[in-house]
Amino acid sequence: MKAAAYLEQKGYRVIGRNVRNRFGEIDIICLSPDDCLVFAEVKYRKNTDKGSPLEAVGAGKIRNISKVAAYYISGHRQYSDHRMRFDVIGICGDDEITHIENAFYYVG
Repeated sequence: MKAAAYLEQKGYRVIGRNVRNRFGEIDIICLSPDDCLVFAEVKYRKNTDKGSPLEAVGAGKIRNISKVAAYYISGHRQYSDHRMRFDVIGICGDDEITHIENAFYYVG
């Protein structure tokens, strides 16, 4: 997965890909270089004719990702003391990657 390789090159440690639970799925879960638990949503577009891939993360998706993250942490107590953050990675075409850290906040 291109996004996971990109994060690893930036010093992140990927701990899960396409993690599913009863609330949905998170594309990538990783630890940042400063030990923050990161839940990353990855969006791909062949081109920008229909808008940026980053525009595809709406309110409903944010609610789902937040629920998946909360449930994940409840089952993985080793991460309960880590700071948590939600990132979005947009991939456009074959080589344009945009990484937005703190793209949105937890929605309970």
